[in-house]
Amino acid sequence: MLQANASTQHTSLKTFAAKMAFVLLWSGGFSVAKIAVGYAPPLTLLALRYGCSICVLIPLFIITRPALPKSRADWMHACVVGFLVQVIYFGMSYLAFKAGASAGVVAVIVSLQPVLVAALAPRLVGERVGVRQWLGLGLGLIGATGVIVARSSLSVHSMSGLLLSIVALIGMTAALLYEKRFGVGQHPVTANLIQYSVGLVFCGPLALLLEDVHVEWTGTFIAALGYLVIGNSLIAITLLLALVRAGQASRIASLFFFIPPVAAVLSWMLLNEVMPPLAWGAMVFAVAGVALATWSTSSVKPRKA
Repeated sequence: MLQANASTQHTSLKTFAAKMAFVLLWSGGFSVAKIAVGYAPPLTLLALRYGCSICVLIPLFIITRPALPKSRADWMHACVVGFLVQVIYFGMSYLAFKAGASAGVVAVIVSLQPVLVAALAPRLVGERVGVRQWLGLGLGLIGATGVIVARSSLSVHSMSGLLLSIVALIGMTAALLYEKRFGVGQHPVTANLIQYSVGLVFCGPLALLLEDVHVEWTGTFIAALGYLVIGNSLIAITLLLALVRAGQASRIASLFFFIPPVAAVLSWMLLNEVMPPLAWGAMVFAVAGVALATWSTSSVKPRKA
């Protein structure tokens, strides 16, 4: 019994650490991407990011020799998730910046994702969402919105940017639900290699067709690209997929309510973007909402077959 309890506590600590690492790495991507886009066009930046990620993964693949998807369906599922995350979510988010949407607008729109996941999870992946979890999701949305409103006033300069942000939201929501329902536990190296190959196949040609692919190879850009490749592309996505497979989709999605507040703090630290007092107060609601939605074990029960 003692060994079982110790094992459970160890697993819980590992899961908590994985969640916090994911939140920090994903949140940092907003500030770092904002820096990097100043040196390269959005799709060009993504193509470079995916190409560099593949260059890192190929030697790891040769060394570790991980298993490949066993069937055509498994290949298709891995490619679909890669397309939704790498092309739709990241592609539309970066294009939204270029179209005129502010970082605050994109962040707060994407933070609506847990609400969509919670609403769709019962029908699509057989998860029941209880009253306490809905309350937590509501508090988290209020807090995340408050942080972004206080920081950026949600100024939208382009309707196309707003629409692109909504498409990005739909892309990540669909990716989480699809991975939960159809995803197969692939080796991280295999899963990432497939995802970034899909991203490069789509973003590379689009960058050549639609953008001036000129890149300013400064030290700042190289450092930012390195973070996007290692932090966002390799570690964060691996953690996200592992967490989705280990827990309920609606609970993992609620972690995204942490993203706007943490991103605001990191942008303050990295870019000197000062947060007003209202933002700090709203952050309390965001954290409380995520805690209620994510750690309420009695509020979400699996649907019986």
